[in-house]
Amino acid sequence: MAAALAGRSPELAEIFRAHAPPLEQLGPDRRRVVRDIVQCRTALLGGHLQVCDRCGRQRPLYNSCRNRHCPKCQSLDQTRWVEAQTRNLLPVPYFHLVFTVPASLHRFFLEDRAKSYALLFEAALEALHQVCARRLGATPGTIAVLHTWSQTLVYHPHIHCIVTGGGLSSARDRWIAARPSFLVPVRALSKLFRAKLLQRFAQGLRPADSSRRRLLRQAAAREWVVYSKPPWAGPAQVLHYLGRYTHRIAIGNERLRAFDQGRVSFAYRDRRRGNRRRLLTIDAQEFVRRFLLHVLPRGFVRVRHFGLQAMGCRSKLINRARVLLGAPASAEPSAAPEGSWQELYRRLTGRDPDRCPYCGVGTLRIVAPLQPAPPIPCGRAP
Repeated sequence: MAAALAGRSPELAEIFRAHAPPLEQLGPDRRRVVRDIVQCRTALLGGHLQVCDRCGRQRPLYNSCRNRHCPKCQSLDQTRWVEAQTRNLLPVPYFHLVFTVPASLHRFFLEDRAKSYALLFEAALEALHQVCARRLGATPGTIAVLHTWSQTLVYHPHIHCIVTGGGLSSARDRWIAARPSFLVPVRALSKLFRAKLLQRFAQGLRPADSSRRRLLRQAAAREWVVYSKPPWAGPAQVLHYLGRYTHRIAIGNERLRAFDQGRVSFAYRDRRRGNRRRLLTIDAQEFVRRFLLHVLPRGFVRVRHFGLQAMGCRSKLINRARVLLGAPASAEPSAAPEGSWQELYRRLTGRDPDRCPYCGVGTLRIVAPLQPAPPIPCGRAP
């Protein structure tokens, strides 16, 4: 399929239409993702017919699937989420930590993704906040994000943590700042994280699970590394990071370069060679297999808050921290209804989505609904 068609880049939906396994061969989570991505913003989901009030030209506007794995449906949700976080950011440096696990544990994750991802969150966040309590004497605020992929779509579960450079004392009467470029000793943090996660995996084993115990011993014998990156200088850089990572999927359409003759080419950054941009070409069925590895269990929350950011007491603790830091109080959530996607699009791009693309003067008006078209089976190309 020449979807370097007419010089344009391919889309994930095209690859799925040609090479995804038949839906009946997939589990419910992956079946839903394939179906939604294939149907997104097509006649299959229905929509509305728009007519320009100046030139009279018509244009269909098809509905979005709103699936969190869809490359077309993340940017507006991501922007809304990031804007909601702005009132909870503090005027302090923020650290970026990454918790990774050895490949010998991947079997545990692939066998029960929901349980294992939850254990990964628990171990990482508990280890981080215990070390902060011991070494810093404070409770920081943490936003944690689960990613399960590498740049080449290889399975690689890990947790990104965005952590305040300091925190509230146990009595909540002082703000204890971290050193300018040092939060906690990562060696101690790595050992505690390893112990906590391995203990959790071991608790669920039966006496007959000898092969799984062997994998745990292999993981215990290795030195784990928690990466701690240089801190960001204030909330502006943190928001930039949040905007890039919180709603990211395994691969978006912008990284796809070619889809032809059953092969997919996509761009990636080579971490081992100075983060240089490179191009990888693999079989389309292998590309689909890798993508589907990263489908999350339905309802699983991949962005979590802890410490000062914990959902039940966040407003109180953040405002207390602001008082101690001499910063303005957090803005109250707006009681106004959430703006439409058109309003958000105008604000983000400066362009009006209702402006007629044909005459450039008139306004597009919705004149009729478009009913969903009959579904077209998708599956691997013969």
